[in-house]
Amino acid sequence: MSEHRIAAGIEYCGRDFHGWQCQATGPTLQEAVERALSRVADAPIRIYCAGRTDAGVHARQQVIHFDPPVERKPRAWILGSNVYLPAQVSVVWAKGVSERFHARHSALERSYQYVILNRSARPGLLTGRVAWECRPLDEQRMQAAAQCLRGEHDFSAFRAVNCQAPNPIRNVKHLDVRRREDFLIIDIRANGFLHHMVRNVAGVLMMIGMGQKPVPWAQAVLDSRDRRLGGVTAPAAGLYLAGVRYPSEFGIPGATGELPPDADIP
Repeated sequence: MSEHRIAAGIEYCGRDFHGWQCQATGPTLQEAVERALSRVADAPIRIYCAGRTDAGVHARQQVIHFDPPVERKPRAWILGSNVYLPAQVSVVWAKGVSERFHARHSALERSYQYVILNRSARPGLLTGRVAWECRPLDEQRMQAAAQCLRGEHDFSAFRAVNCQAPNPIRNVKHLDVRRREDFLIIDIRANGFLHHMVRNVAGVLMMIGMGQKPVPWAQAVLDSRDRRLGGVTAPAAGLYLAGVRYPSEFGIPGATGELPPDADIP
Protein backbone atom coordinates (compact mmCIF):
# COMPACT_ATOMS: atom_id res chain seq x y z
CA MET A 1 0.00 0.00 0.00
CA SER A 2 1.37 3.41 -0.97
CA GLU A 3 1.93 5.82 1.90
CA HIS A 4 1.53 8.83 -0.35
CA ARG A 5 -1.66 10.88 -0.23
CA ILE A 6 -2.69 12.68 -3.41
CA ALA A 7 -4.51 16.01 -3.53
CA ALA A 8 -6.18 17.14 -6.75
CA GLY A 9 -8.12 20.09 -8.10
CA ILE A 10 -11.24 19.50 -10.15
CA GLU A 11 -13.41 21.84 -12.18
CA TYR A 12 -16.88 20.91 -13.36
CA CYS A 13 -20.18 22.03 -14.72
CA GLY A 14 -22.76 20.53 -12.38
CA ARG A 15 -25.74 21.00 -14.68
CA ASP A 16 -26.15 17.31 -15.53
CA PHE A 17 -25.28 15.89 -12.10
CA HIS A 18 -27.32 15.19 -9.00
CA GLY A 19 -24.77 16.94 -6.80
CA TRP A 20 -21.40 15.80 -5.52
CA GLN A 21 -22.19 12.99 -3.09
CA CYS A 22 -22.93 9.47 -4.33
CA GLN A 23 -26.64 8.64 -4.30
CA ALA A 24 -29.07 6.33 -6.03
CA THR A 25 -31.18 9.03 -7.71
CA GLY A 26 -28.83 9.78 -10.60
CA PRO A 27 -25.26 10.50 -11.73
CA THR A 28 -23.04 12.30 -9.22
CA LEU A 29 -19.64 13.92 -9.42
CA GLN A 30 -18.12 11.81 -6.65
CA GLU A 31 -19.16 8.67 -8.49
CA ALA A 32 -17.70 9.89 -11.78
CA VAL A 33 -14.36 10.96 -10.27
CA GLU A 34 -13.95 7.81 -8.17
CA ARG A 35 -14.71 5.63 -11.18
CA ALA A 36 -12.14 7.44 -13.33
CA LEU A 37 -9.40 7.36 -10.69
CA SER A 38 -10.11 3.70 -10.02
CA ARG A 39 -9.60 2.96 -13.71
CA VAL A 40 -6.20 4.63 -13.56
CA ALA A 41 -5.24 2.72 -10.41
CA ASP A 42 -6.88 -0.52 -11.55
CA ALA A 43 -8.22 -0.71 -8.01
CA PRO A 44 -11.03 0.95 -6.01
CA ILE A 45 -10.34 4.51 -4.85
CA ARG A 46 -12.39 6.58 -2.44
CA ILE A 47 -12.11 10.36 -2.48
CA TYR A 48 -12.78 13.12 0.05
CA CYS A 49 -13.72 16.63 -1.05
CA ALA A 50 -13.45 20.16 0.32
CA GLY A 51 -17.18 20.78 0.06
CA ARG A 52 -20.12 18.76 -1.24
CA THR A 53 -21.94 20.82 -3.86
CA ASP A 54 -25.67 20.43 -4.55
CA ALA A 55 -27.33 19.36 -7.78
CA GLY A 56 -26.69 21.88 -10.54
CA VAL A 57 -23.86 23.68 -8.71
CA HIS A 58 -20.49 24.13 -10.42
CA ALA A 59 -16.86 24.37 -9.32
CA ARG A 60 -13.91 26.32 -10.61
CA GLN A 61 -11.77 24.46 -8.10
CA GLN A 62 -13.05 21.62 -5.99
CA VAL A 63 -10.23 20.06 -3.96
CA ILE A 64 -10.10 16.35 -3.19
CA HIS A 65 -7.68 13.91 -1.63
CA PHE A 66 -7.30 10.16 -1.84
CA ASP A 67 -4.87 7.45 -0.75
CA PRO A 68 -3.96 5.45 -3.86
CA PRO A 69 -3.16 1.74 -3.56
CA VAL A 70 -0.54 2.05 -6.32
CA GLU A 71 2.18 4.50 -7.33
CA ARG A 72 1.38 6.84 -10.20
CA LYS A 73 2.98 10.12 -11.23
CA PRO A 74 0.79 13.23 -10.83
CA ARG A 75 0.65 13.56 -14.61
CA ALA A 76 -0.83 10.07 -14.85
CA TRP A 77 -3.59 10.90 -12.35
CA ILE A 78 -4.44 14.04 -14.35
CA LEU A 79 -4.32 12.74 -17.91
CA GLY A 80 -5.44 9.22 -17.14
CA SER A 81 -8.50 10.18 -15.13
CA ASN A 82 -9.57 12.80 -17.69
CA VAL A 83 -9.73 10.06 -20.32
CA TYR A 84 -12.49 8.38 -18.31
CA LEU A 85 -14.31 11.47 -17.00
CA PRO A 86 -17.39 13.03 -18.63
CA ALA A 87 -16.65 16.10 -20.75
CA GLN A 88 -18.10 18.42 -18.09
CA VAL A 89 -15.50 17.34 -15.50
CA SER A 90 -11.74 17.80 -15.53
CA VAL A 91 -8.89 17.07 -13.13
CA VAL A 92 -6.75 20.19 -13.46
CA TRP A 93 -3.84 19.37 -11.14
CA ALA A 94 -2.64 16.62 -8.80
CA LYS A 95 0.23 16.42 -6.34
CA GLY A 96 1.52 14.36 -3.47
CA VAL A 97 0.77 15.77 -0.01
CA SER A 98 1.40 14.92 3.62
CA GLU A 99 -0.94 12.40 5.18
CA ARG A 100 -1.89 15.19 7.58
CA PHE A 101 -3.71 16.90 4.72
CA HIS A 102 -7.47 16.48 4.53
CA ALA A 103 -9.42 18.17 1.74
CA ARG A 104 -12.27 19.12 4.05
CA HIS A 105 -10.86 19.36 7.56
CA SER A 106 -7.65 21.19 6.62
CA ALA A 107 -9.50 23.98 4.79
CA LEU A 108 -9.22 27.46 6.30
CA GLU A 109 -11.62 29.29 3.98
CA ARG A 110 -13.86 28.61 1.02
CA SER A 111 -14.80 31.07 -1.72
CA TYR A 112 -17.96 31.04 -3.82
CA GLN A 113 -19.24 33.13 -6.69
CA TYR A 114 -22.89 33.57 -7.56
CA VAL A 115 -23.42 34.74 -11.17
CA ILE A 116 -26.68 36.34 -12.33
CA LEU A 117 -27.55 37.19 -15.92
CA ASN A 118 -29.68 40.32 -15.53
CA ARG A 119 -31.44 41.08 -18.81
CA SER A 120 -34.88 40.70 -20.31
CA ALA A 121 -33.92 37.78 -22.58
CA ARG A 122 -33.27 34.38 -21.04
CA PRO A 123 -29.82 32.79 -21.50
CA GLY A 124 -29.07 30.58 -24.46
CA LEU A 125 -25.37 29.68 -24.43
CA LEU A 126 -25.23 29.92 -20.63
CA THR A 127 -28.35 27.90 -19.85
CA GLY A 128 -27.74 26.00 -16.62
CA ARG A 129 -24.54 27.93 -15.91
CA VAL A 130 -25.95 31.22 -14.60
CA ALA A 131 -29.01 32.35 -12.71
CA TRP A 132 -31.34 34.55 -14.75
CA GLU A 133 -33.37 37.51 -13.55
CA CYS A 134 -35.30 39.51 -16.15
CA ARG A 135 -36.24 42.32 -13.75
CA PRO A 136 -33.64 45.08 -13.25
CA LEU A 137 -31.35 44.57 -10.25
CA ASP A 138 -29.79 47.53 -8.46
CA GLU A 139 -26.30 46.36 -7.52
CA GLN A 140 -25.74 49.39 -5.29
CA ARG A 141 -28.71 48.47 -3.10
CA MET A 142 -27.49 44.87 -3.01
CA GLN A 143 -23.97 45.95 -2.06
CA ALA A 144 -25.31 48.20 0.72
CA ALA A 145 -27.48 45.37 2.07
CA ALA A 146 -24.57 42.92 1.99
CA GLN A 147 -22.51 44.93 4.48
CA CYS A 148 -24.41 43.65 7.52
CA LEU A 149 -23.65 40.04 6.57
CA ARG A 150 -19.89 40.47 6.81
CA GLY A 151 -18.17 39.25 9.95
CA GLU A 152 -19.10 36.53 12.42
CA HIS A 153 -22.83 35.92 12.84
CA ASP A 154 -25.46 33.31 13.52
CA PHE A 155 -26.64 32.50 9.97
CA SER A 156 -29.62 30.35 11.00
CA ALA A 157 -31.92 32.46 8.79
CA PHE A 158 -29.74 31.62 5.78
CA ARG A 159 -29.44 27.86 6.24
CA ALA A 160 -31.58 25.14 4.68
CA VAL A 161 -34.25 23.65 6.90
CA ASN A 162 -32.54 20.25 6.70
CA CYS A 163 -29.03 21.63 7.34
CA GLN A 164 -27.21 19.25 9.68
CA ALA A 165 -24.40 21.56 10.83
CA PRO A 166 -24.36 21.62 14.65
CA ASN A 167 -23.24 25.25 14.82
CA PRO A 168 -24.81 28.05 12.69
CA ILE A 169 -22.02 30.55 13.46
CA ARG A 170 -19.94 31.46 10.42
CA ASN A 171 -17.40 34.21 9.75
CA VAL A 172 -17.87 35.90 6.38
CA LYS A 173 -14.51 37.45 5.52
CA HIS A 174 -15.54 39.02 2.20
CA LEU A 175 -18.86 39.77 0.52
CA ASP A 176 -19.08 41.95 -2.56
CA VAL A 177 -21.68 42.61 -5.25
CA ARG A 178 -20.59 44.04 -8.60
CA ARG A 179 -21.90 44.38 -12.13
CA ARG A 180 -20.16 43.62 -15.42
CA GLU A 181 -22.50 44.62 -18.22
CA ASP A 182 -25.48 42.22 -18.03
CA PHE A 183 -23.93 40.12 -15.27
CA LEU A 184 -24.09 40.60 -11.51
CA ILE A 185 -21.48 38.71 -9.53
CA ILE A 186 -21.70 38.05 -5.81
CA ASP A 187 -18.33 37.11 -4.32
CA ILE A 188 -18.35 35.60 -0.84
CA ARG A 189 -15.57 34.07 1.25
CA ALA A 190 -15.94 32.56 4.71
CA ASN A 191 -14.40 30.08 7.10
CA GLY A 192 -17.27 27.75 6.24
CA PHE A 193 -20.80 27.69 4.85
CA LEU A 194 -24.12 26.21 5.92
CA HIS A 195 -26.30 24.20 3.54
CA HIS A 196 -27.79 26.59 0.93
CA MET A 197 -26.24 29.58 2.74
CA VAL A 198 -24.82 31.25 -0.38
CA ARG A 199 -27.98 30.70 -2.41
CA ASN A 200 -30.10 32.08 0.43
CA VAL A 201 -27.86 35.13 0.74
CA ALA A 202 -28.19 35.63 -3.01
CA GLY A 203 -31.97 35.29 -2.79
CA VAL A 204 -32.23 37.97 -0.09
CA LEU A 205 -29.93 40.35 -1.96
CA MET A 206 -31.83 39.84 -5.22
CA MET A 207 -35.15 40.73 -3.57
CA ILE A 208 -33.55 43.92 -2.29
CA GLY A 209 -32.00 44.60 -5.69
CA MET A 210 -35.42 44.31 -7.33
CA GLY A 211 -36.88 46.79 -4.83
CA GLN A 212 -39.24 44.22 -3.32
CA LYS A 213 -37.60 44.68 0.09
CA PRO A 214 -35.76 47.64 1.67
CA VAL A 215 -32.00 47.57 2.24
CA PRO A 216 -32.35 47.08 6.05
CA TRP A 217 -34.32 43.86 5.45
CA ALA A 218 -31.06 41.90 5.17
CA GLN A 219 -30.20 42.88 8.76
CA ALA A 220 -33.73 42.01 9.92
CA VAL A 221 -33.49 38.55 8.33
CA LEU A 222 -30.08 37.95 9.93
CA ASP A 223 -31.28 39.05 13.36
CA SER A 224 -34.41 36.90 13.17
CA ARG A 225 -32.43 33.62 12.92
CA ASP A 226 -35.60 32.31 11.25
CA ARG A 227 -35.29 30.73 7.82
CA ARG A 228 -38.99 31.34 7.14
CA LEU A 229 -38.32 35.09 6.91
CA GLY A 230 -35.45 34.77 4.45
CA GLY A 231 -37.24 34.67 1.12
CA VAL A 232 -36.53 32.29 -1.74
CA THR A 233 -33.44 30.18 -2.32
CA ALA A 234 -31.69 31.41 -5.47
CA PRO A 235 -31.29 28.83 -8.29
CA ALA A 236 -28.37 26.41 -8.15
CA ALA A 237 -27.28 27.25 -11.72
CA GLY A 238 -25.60 30.51 -10.67
CA LEU A 239 -23.39 29.05 -7.94
CA TYR A 240 -19.68 28.25 -8.31
CA LEU A 241 -17.23 26.91 -5.75
CA ALA A 242 -14.40 29.28 -6.64
CA GLY A 243 -11.56 28.07 -4.44
CA VAL A 244 -10.41 26.71 -1.11
CA ARG A 245 -7.59 28.08 1.01
CA TYR A 246 -5.34 25.80 3.06
CA PRO A 247 -2.29 26.32 5.28
CA SER A 248 0.69 27.19 3.10
CA GLU A 249 2.62 24.15 4.36
CA PHE A 250 0.52 21.91 2.07
CA GLY A 251 1.34 23.90 -1.07
CA ILE A 252 -2.12 23.53 -2.60
CA PRO A 253 -2.21 25.30 -6.01
CA GLY A 254 -4.63 28.13 -6.54
CA ALA A 255 -5.83 27.84 -2.99
CA THR A 256 -6.63 31.51 -2.41
CA GLY A 257 -9.76 31.38 -4.52
CA GLU A 258 -8.65 34.57 -6.32
CA LEU A 259 -9.61 34.53 -9.99
CA PRO A 260 -8.14 36.40 -12.96
CA PRO A 261 -10.32 39.34 -14.12
CA ASP A 262 -11.48 37.53 -17.24
CA ALA A 263 -12.67 34.53 -15.22
CA ASP A 264 -15.58 36.33 -13.56
CA ILE A 265 -18.04 35.35 -16.25
CA PRO A 266 -18.48 31.63 -17.03
